[in-house]
Amino acid sequence: MRNQRLTEPPARTAAEVIDTLLAVQAENPAQSAWAVAARTAAPDGSDLAALLESGEVIRTHVLRPTWHYVARNDIDWLLALTGPRVAKVTATQLHGDLELTVPDLDRLTTALLDTLTTTPDRTRDELATAVRDRVPALAERVTGRLMMLVLAHLELDRLVCSGRSRDGDHTYALYRDRVGSREDPAAFDRDEALARLARRYFTGHGPATVKDLAYWATLTVTDVRRGLAAVGDELESFEHDGRTFWHAPGDAPTGPGRPDGHLLQLLDEIYRGYQDSRWVLDAEGAVPRAREATIGIALVDGQLVAGMKRTVTPSSVRFDLTPHRPLSAAERQALTDAAARYGDFLGRPAVLTGTG
Repeated sequence: MRNQRLTEPPARTAAEVIDTLLAVQAENPAQSAWAVAARTAAPDGSDLAALLESGEVIRTHVLRPTWHYVARNDIDWLLALTGPRVAKVTATQLHGDLELTVPDLDRLTTALLDTLTTTPDRTRDELATAVRDRVPALAERVTGRLMMLVLAHLELDRLVCSGRSRDGDHTYALYRDRVGSREDPAAFDRDEALARLARRYFTGHGPATVKDLAYWATLTVTDVRRGLAAVGDELESFEHDGRTFWHAPGDAPTGPGRPDGHLLQLLDEIYRGYQDSRWVLDAEGAVPRAREATIGIALVDGQLVAGMKRTVTPSSVRFDLTPHRPLSAAERQALTDAAARYGDFLGRPAVLTGTG
């Protein structure tokens, strides 16, 4: 919790949060904005919005594959390292599930790049219309799913990325215009990138395991161990429950940090940033290990005490909790305080239900 900036000391800015975590899952822009802001000293939505507008932070497909916020200074080497492996997922869906041929994909790619060259910052729907006009033979096949997969594939290939937001809608632009030229493949040092990845992940997400990073970055365990071998002397580790946990050097917290309560999306890095060791969030085993049914989580002192559903209306924001066990008075107060912080961020009074 402390290394991820969810407890003191907080980050000063959204840029510092993203730099700390290297990549922040951003499937849902509204809720991921809080994932970033919750880690800062003075949560302010305009902080992240300005970074996205300027292109200092890019929201694009990278890792697993899904949307993430990544700093412009990190996106090129990170995609060069992880993109080829993740792109196999999108390629399988495009060529297998949707039966798109390689020439078909080439024609769609040309149409998309030509469109963004002349008219950047286009929404997915606008690009779909343009593609249908430019490639009429494929017009009937240009569905929402096809566009999503083609654009994700081009993002992983560092051809397109997020553009400037328009009326709150996500747009696309050419990678070279927002980020710059792709790194020369001949100059790319994969071992150096693996080392950099291991250092950044275990510093920002640690304590964590090799398998955690392999899941997070969609890499093999062999690759992760190769990177870790290069920087292991810069980190510290300990054994617990049959696993080796790696983290940045420094004293361990002597007790729970502040704030002690958090209401977060299920995709938050504190949960989705791990797989092998995710359930350190549930030391008592109170959380059912069945299919995830809620879209939010409630944490107190680093323990997952309830599922959470957030409902935003023009006049309020309501957090409905489904506790995994009875909550103490202190836990209820911690979550009430967390709801108030979230409400202040959204500029609405907060209502918390389900605390018992």
